[in-house]
Amino acid sequence: MTRFTTDRDDMTATTSVRCRKTSHTNIVIEDLARSVRHLEDVYGGSFMLDLPGDNWHACLVEVGGFIIELFEPKHFLLHGRIGPHYLGVEYEVDMDEARAAIASHGIRILRDIGQAVHTDPRDGFGVDYEFFGGSFYGSDAPHVKQHTHPPEHWAAHPIGFTGLIGYTHAVSDIEAASAFLQSFLGARPVYEVRRDHLNARAIGLEIAGDTCELLCPTGDGALLREMLTTGQGIRSTVYGVHDVTAARSYLEGKGLRVLNGTTPDSIAVDPRDNLGIRFEFAHNSQ
Repeated sequence: MTRFTTDRDDMTATTSVRCRKTSHTNIVIEDLARSVRHLEDVYGGSFMLDLPGDNWHACLVEVGGFIIELFEPKHFLLHGRIGPHYLGVEYEVDMDEARAAIASHGIRILRDIGQAVHTDPRDGFGVDYEFFGGSFYGSDAPHVKQHTHPPEHWAAHPIGFTGLIGYTHAVSDIEAASAFLQSFLGARPVYEVRRDHLNARAIGLEIAGDTCELLCPTGDGALLREMLTTGQGIRSTVYGVHDVTAARSYLEGKGLRVLNGTTPDSIAVDPRDNLGIRFEFAHNSQ
């Protein structure tokens, strides 16, 4: 349970993080090698950096112009209850500002390596917010072995990627979560709608030029049933594509089951066919 308070007087005294860019999502998976092969085969994934460690084996893979960090725990036993899942999201920031915002919101830090920190998901509505002072993007990024590709590279893939739209975030208290993200990350509300097929309420927030859609169940339905297993946290990554119908045809041609996405006219790859992780695709001509 987050310790954040929604009292407006408290929020005015806190420091916000000005996020420059959504860097990547952090995803816990069961088999790193199999996961990388899947991302390469289905999405044209580009392996950027190997990150072996004492407690996990991680790596960076670019998909559709957006980076994913995969984490394979040395022993998956402790993650077996909920299986593969989104651990959190990293933003490019000024680290002094990020540390000040973390402290002013009373958020715990789970991992601190100096140039980057991971916050406790229990203080972020199920999301580990990672902050990094550098960047993994561009032809001169110093930290990677393989640099990110230009937009035309991803547009030429059969899926027709146009870049990241954002991600969805399932929460149990949408008002508190929205207030928290406005205070902590300087998120800007851009819409509020019903997602009737999920029996859910949604609030769209702009963060670093991308959309975080908060989703909260309003009754029994697919979202509520998912949350009974996974709890709060990031639910999906949402990619922009030129043509949703063409993307569906390609994905189904790969033998993947395709479901309705979160927004009208969007699609999602069934997590059972996608390493246990939900990817969504929606029209975006940018």
